[in-house]
Parts: sequence; structure tokens; C-alpha cells
Amino acid sequence: MTLNEFYRRCCKELDFSGDGSFEALCLFEDLLNISKSDIVKNELTLTQEMKNTISKAVDERKNGRPLQYILGKWGFYDRTFFVGDGVLIPRPETETLVSCALDFLKSKKSPVVYDLCAGSGCIGITLAALRPDAEVYLFEKEEAAFYYLLKNIEYHRADNAHAVKCDISDFDASRLPEADIILSNPPYIPSGEICSLQKEVINEPHTALDGGVDGLDFYRIICEKWVSKIKNGGMLAFECGENQSESICDIFNGRISDKKIIYDFNNIDRTVLLRI
Repeated sequence: MTLNEFYRRCCKELDFSGDGSFEALCLFEDLLNISKSDIVKNELTLTQEMKNTISKAVDERKNGRPLQYILGKWGFYDRTFFVGDGVLIPRPETETLVSCALDFLKSKKSPVVYDLCAGSGCIGITLAALRPDAEVYLFEKEEAAFYYLLKNIEYHRADNAHAVKCDISDFDASRLPEADIILSNPPYIPSGEICSLQKEVINEPHTALDGGVDGLDFYRIICEKWVSKIKNGGMLAFECGENQSESICDIFNGRISDKKIIYDFNNIDRTVLLRI
């Protein structure tokens, strides 16, 4: 079997994902350091070691292991973040939070940013890199996710990003400076819906998905515990699930001066911006 033939076979085996060619190419490029042109030219010899490496990865993928975990990294906002078991995978819709924060912070000098339920740190670390004058605090309680958070801070040399291991429901933030903006992509899947998610998503940590009976538990926690840490004129920016935006606004009713809901590329209400 040639390299090209093996690649095409892997594409077919991964068709269940909806984009077998893309996933196969990711595996060949990242695990074997083989480019698409190498595959097309078919000048390289397919060794048994190559075949074993990719076959193992394909089998893992067919058993529901996310592609991103197999690769050990994934892209977000033109940067690369390490991921693996126990941490939520960065997703393109979450990039909206970063864009909104950057826009809001344009007029702020040396801003303070909080990233609650930070996971891999993709939101807060990206902001720290793009705004080196900012002080960014990233809060995460889960051991596995915190490992990747620290690893990504080191990888991106984000000296202005500060990891804080804590449960946001009972953390005393009184010693920290007030925030110009609080960002969060918290768990927001209703508990009863988790079992019906795609196999790949279920393989991500339930603690990063489960938002309680109605999916809104963490928004309530943030409203109760964290709004007081925002400067006057500051902002809260959340990611949320479909049809949750108005309920989130209701939770913060009486504590905000303005609200804005942003819809994603699937016309789902995905981002909520609340002015204090």
C-alpha cells in the first residue's frame, strides 16, 4: 500500500465525522509531520511505524475520542493551545468573546480582566497576548484543566496572565484589583441534555458542560459573587447556549445599565454583553 492509498483509506474511515479528509490530513500533518503535498506527490514510503501511528489514532477517533485530544492541541484566534482529557476544547464561536473584549478595552489603559471558568485559558491568554498592558486573572478549579491552563500560559509566555486555582462559587476576590471586564464561557448545558450530546462532546469533561437543571447555575453564581468586583462602567461578557440569552439578562436585571445579544454564524444567540 502506498502513502496516498493509506491516506485515502483513512479519509473514508473518518467520514463519519462529516469531514474525513480534513481530519485525516490533521492526523498526517501533526502525528507524522507529513504535508498534503507529500501525500499527493506520493514520494515518501509508507512505513509500518507510520501506519501503526495513524491506525491507532483513527481507531481512537472512531471510538469517540475528540480529534483535538488526539492531536494534543487546537487553534483559537490564530494561536495554538494545548488540550487533552479534562479540558474543554476551544471553539470558533468563543472567539467572539475575545473580539468583544478587545473592542471594549480599546479606550482602557492597563485594564484588569477576569476570565472565570478559564479551562485551557484560550480566552484570557489571547487577551493577555494582544493587550500586554493588561493584567489578566484566569480562574479554574479542576485539576486537569488547570494543568493545561498553566501549560498554555508558559507556552505563550504570557507574563501578565495569572492563573488562580479556585471554585468561583466561594472564592474571596477581595485582594484582587477590580476588573474592567469579566469574561466567562461557563458550563451552560442543562444537566438532562448532556446524555444526548454528540459522542465527542460527551468525552469532554462534564464539569465544563453541566450548568445545572436549566443550564444557568454559573450565571447566577457570577451575578451573586462577582458583579461587585467590576468597576463602574465595566462589562460582563458571556458565552451561552441557544435561547438562554434573555434568561441570563433577567438574572442580572437591576444590576446592569445596558445589554447586547450577539448571534453566531448559525443565528444562535451565543454571546451576551452586559454593561455595569
